[in-house]
Amino acid sequence: MARETGPACRRCRREGSKLFLKGTRCDTAKCAYERRETPPGMANFRRGKQTDYGIHLREKQKVKRYYGVLEGQFRKYFKMAERARGNTGEALMSLLERRLDNVVCRLGFGMSRAQARSIVSHGHVLVNGRRVDIPSFLTRPGDVVTVKERAKSTEMVKRNLEEGNREVPDFLTRVDGAKPEGQVVRMPEAEDVSIPVQTQLIVELCSK
Repeated sequence: MARETGPACRRCRREGSKLFLKGTRCDTAKCAYERRETPPGMANFRRGKQTDYGIHLREKQKVKRYYGVLEGQFRKYFKMAERARGNTGEALMSLLERRLDNVVCRLGFGMSRAQARSIVSHGHVLVNGRRVDIPSFLTRPGDVVTVKERAKSTEMVKRNLEEGNREVPDFLTRVDGAKPEGQVVRMPEAEDVSIPVQTQLIVELCSK
């Protein structure tokens, strides 16, 4: 499975925004972005004024890195959003929020999207009672996401729930019990996205 490698905190600094790529560590004093918000690169290097294209590109890159998708995947989602009814930018963000790895992360089963992707890939997650090991699987309203009935799976998820204590967005519900469970209650909307995004800039860039 292709993925972006390299220091996670460097990616946050490059985008000039905290992307929470390391889970709860990003909320502590250990967060590298809090200590050094300047873009990575040569010390004391002064960059010129950002171009209009650069502004549009940085917005797209921020969303790609936040959700952990590569360029080819992002282009596929954008084409799907263009075919959908309504606002293209909102449709794009809704598709990204519906990814199974994102749902697992936002339910608190994973501390970060990278860990949630690993949890899904290793077969720890069930959707409507069936094993799904594809992180990009698109969930739908009514889908029930549970953890496999195996000691290793449930213990890991319960530990993440205790340590993370993440607030669940309105488009999801979570039941905390012997068997952690969550459900998609409706389609994600613009206000459900947890980072500020100017979707119009992304649409303008990808439509060229």
